[in-house]
Amino acid sequence: MTSAGPGRFWLQATDRPLAEIYDVALLDLDGVVYLGRQRIDGVPESLAAARARGMRLAFVTNNASRSTDMVAAHLVEIGVPARRDDVVTSSQAAAHLIADRLGPGAAVLVVGSPALRDVVIAEGLRPVDSADDRPDAVVQGFWSELCYTDLAEAALAVRAGALWVATNADSTLPSPRGLLPGNGSLVGVVRAAAGVAPIVAGKPELPLHAEGVRRTGAKRPLVVGDRLDTDIEGANAADTPSLLVLTGVTSATDLVSVAAKYRPTYVAAELSALLEAQPEVEVEGLVGRCEKAEIAVRDGAFSVEAAGTPIDALRALLALAWTMSDRGEPIADASVALATLGI
Repeated sequence: MTSAGPGRFWLQATDRPLAEIYDVALLDLDGVVYLGRQRIDGVPESLAAARARGMRLAFVTNNASRSTDMVAAHLVEIGVPARRDDVVTSSQAAAHLIADRLGPGAAVLVVGSPALRDVVIAEGLRPVDSADDRPDAVVQGFWSELCYTDLAEAALAVRAGALWVATNADSTLPSPRGLLPGNGSLVGVVRAAAGVAPIVAGKPELPLHAEGVRRTGAKRPLVVGDRLDTDIEGANAADTPSLLVLTGVTSATDLVSVAAKYRPTYVAAELSALLEAQPEVEVEGLVGRCEKAEIAVRDGAFSVEAAGTPIDALRALLALAWTMSDRGEPIADASVALATLGI
């Protein structure tokens, strides 16, 4: 089944497990591999089995405050073997973008963590600390210790004509206490003062995806994520297949009415889907089917005609909902059907 628009494919079937079809999994971290500091049950085993089938793993993150060594160490702590070279960050994508445009030795005002500064140096660029140093570029990434002076220096440098690259534009940052201001919020301060918008390196923009492909040499990459507006939108922008897992931010309810640019190629309950072939999904009129599951529209609502497994029923429901949307029809109410399925 395909969606409208060239290069867009959603809810596709496969005759082999995903780990045998795609050579590299570009994995988001929080919500896919772990939640906060805790691993998601079954993830280490699923990733080990995917590796055993020949799939290479890259851990791709918008987080610019931690070094690749720190991320790899955390993965090892939760039982996922990883080296620094397995981690791809928005800091790396931002620094590579600047070096590619300005060349080695360019002066870069670093507004962010020591890890971001280290990446700038590793890319052959020269970090500076003030707009008075007349930087060629400004790179801005999240760091909890940023202060007004840092943002002021960035604004002065950008207004003076420096190339401005933000590692990511996530407006919020999850924490045990709730959502906190993220890098996008701090970027907004500089943007308001400087009157221009930055180039964004992180998801859903293309530089971070390109960095992951470049560093892994992937020929058939699969983006694996839990967020529609970063992981899946970014994959679709790059015309790359994607797997959405329901272990993080996105819920089944969120998926029902999403626009085409947010629709994943595959939907699964958890990361073990890498080890499975993906089932055929079909729509006939106002009926969606997947394996033994059948969903129909009755009196303006989705009805579970045959449940099958909950995830197969969800796939059938989504196929029907997205088809209705693409036909210009109002999408039926999914609340009762999803409650029946326990999703």
